[in-house]
Amino acid sequence: MKSPIYTIFRKEILENLRDRKTVMNALIIGPLIGPLILALILSTVISRETKRAEKPLELPVIGAEHAPTLIDYLRTQNIDIKDGPENPEAAVKAQDHNIVMRLDGDYGKAFSKGDPAPVELIYDSSQRDGDSDRTRLENVLERYGNSVGALRLVARGVHPGIIHPIAIVDRDQASPEARGAMILSFLPYVLVLGAFMGGMYLAIDTTAGERERQSLEPLLANPVPRWQIMLGKLLATSAFAIASLVVTLIAFAVIMPMLPLKQLGFKFNFSILVFLQMLIALGPVVLLASAVQTSIAAYAKSFREAQSWLGLLNIIPAIPSMILMVVPTKPVLWMFFVPLLGQHHAVMKLVRNEAITSLEWASLMGSGLLLAGIVSFIAARIYQRENLAISA
Repeated sequence: MKSPIYTIFRKEILENLRDRKTVMNALIIGPLIGPLILALILSTVISRETKRAEKPLELPVIGAEHAPTLIDYLRTQNIDIKDGPENPEAAVKAQDHNIVMRLDGDYGKAFSKGDPAPVELIYDSSQRDGDSDRTRLENVLERYGNSVGALRLVARGVHPGIIHPIAIVDRDQASPEARGAMILSFLPYVLVLGAFMGGMYLAIDTTAGERERQSLEPLLANPVPRWQIMLGKLLATSAFAIASLVVTLIAFAVIMPMLPLKQLGFKFNFSILVFLQMLIALGPVVLLASAVQTSIAAYAKSFREAQSWLGLLNIIPAIPSMILMVVPTKPVLWMFFVPLLGQHHAVMKLVRNEAITSLEWASLMGSGLLLAGIVSFIAARIYQRENLAISA
């Protein structure tokens, strides 16, 4: 004889697989939209910045006649000198130019005396579009200044190295996987959101939806403990959420290697082992999300009310990612006890190709499963209400 839990689980799975709208939202649109948007953004940014770095920088200059040597040097650095606008401040504010260089008569006098010669750069730091142009120009000017300074010291019989008492040697410890993780900083949010959205439609339909279709009351009239009915529906919701999570992970594993990031020194750690570890790490959150969604859907008085509450619930997975993007912190053990926060750090560790300790695994799984069990118990209590099958 089949268990009532399995019977209800199978019924809910089959009924929702027949519903094209649920399948489309839970297993196609929900899990794929995050990876596709991320790939589109990255592809656009990389293509745009690559083209910008290769093409000459157009630089409007006011007073170019005061510094002919500097202007000649800039031309050798792939910078196209243009005549400056009459009102450079207004032109920059109107975004007609990202940056304007202004030179006056003091430049020539100061340069001749060996004093610092003023070079005025006019830009708007609030316009992020011009950041790369400003940085590129400042680097060129710095190289020119160092070169002129070194020649002046040599002319005076002084070794140029005397003005550099410290030689900074960069030893970047970031691995290609760690650099790739910088781009994937909101991967945990996208994965958890995919799981939330994957289970949401089924959680609403199996309780609030059935109540409005008046098919829940006959089901509750069967001689089966209500907690078993709830558990069958909860497992079906969890199965859809896990399927959605798997589709999201596969989409990332397929799409990210197609982006031209390897040439920039980035690498994505999406091996099969990492794939499975992510599924295990996110498992407790999937169960917790399904339990919360089942509880809210059972408590809501109507299908529309359940939809509203569960829509707001999807904001919660973004909180840890948003906080850590603003205030990045080193993961410590207590963070793995906090659902969502622990999953965020676990996923980022896996992407960075760093090991998760056994204590961190135990904290992550133990706290998540315990909280999922508590919320499932609350859902079972809600299913005991006499008016559960009565729609508002």
